[in-house]
Amino acid sequence: MKHRIIVAACAALAALAAPAAQAQWPERPVTIIVPFPAGGGTDTFARPLAQQLGMQLGQSVVIDNKGGAGGTVGAGVAAKAKPDGYTFFMGGAHHALAPSLYKSLNYNIQKDFVPVALLAQPPQVIVINKQKLPVKTLGEFIAYAKQHSGEINFGTAGKGSTHHLAGELFALQNGIKLVDVPYQGAGPMLSALIGGQVDLAFDGLGSSANHIRAGSIVPLAVASAQRSPAFPDVPTAKEAGVPNYEVSTWYALWAPAGTPKEAVDRMTAEVVKALNQPKIKEIWLANGSATPNLTGAAFGAYVDSEIGRWAKVVKDSGVTLD
Repeated sequence: MKHRIIVAACAALAALAAPAAQAQWPERPVTIIVPFPAGGGTDTFARPLAQQLGMQLGQSVVIDNKGGAGGTVGAGVAAKAKPDGYTFFMGGAHHALAPSLYKSLNYNIQKDFVPVALLAQPPQVIVINKQKLPVKTLGEFIAYAKQHSGEINFGTAGKGSTHHLAGELFALQNGIKLVDVPYQGAGPMLSALIGGQVDLAFDGLGSSANHIRAGSIVPLAVASAQRSPAFPDVPTAKEAGVPNYEVSTWYALWAPAGTPKEAVDRMTAEVVKALNQPKIKEIWLANGSATPNLTGAAFGAYVDSEIGRWAKVVKDSGVTLD
């Protein structure tokens, strides 16, 4: 009888101790793999978020940039990371394009990751180098592009990136021919645009915002249903005469499949908390994005819908990658 009492007491203590042990996550720094070079649109949101999460979690949250192949190199690294709750992956719209673009990938965004949360959803913006293109409106650009078919180039963050497919979609919708020039990320692409190596770009507003404010590049239109509060003077594509052109360069957080549920749940809760902080809201707004509220399975369903949407664009444009 005494033995049974001792066993029961030990079991009860173990049950009480389990939640306490789980609540200790994280016990060391957490890494977020960003699959693009530093200085691009992903970094615009990743670094302020990492700093805020670090303050909330009481541990450093480190950004690890692993660029290459339109974000697929970093995604492959993240998919194979140890699923112990200390590695997360910040990808985005690029990873909804990849399944239709690449004949083979060493990861599956729907199977190898657990969806955590949508983080930001800035619209794309059509930006030009004003020294290279003698136009002031989107309508003028389309007319100019028709007169100079195949002579105008646009920079992208890599073959198969959102920037690339957004440009292909725009060309298809408007009956023009543009030449894509791939770079290793949005940062190098914007440097090329500012330097005049390319004529224009279909970029996420998050990475273009500061350059627009500085006057280094000129926006013709935002690809959203409403004007951006950050740039109220820039018309929407619809207002500028292109009614069906809506594209956002969204960013999101995943965990490698097999990551402990308590770590995923805690990170999800902390992300929601972080996105509601006034400082984060201010940074997001300045870069053309609201702070979304889409997590877990609902966010996963959104990714599924985006994969289906871009599969059609890939098919219609004829773009393929090895």
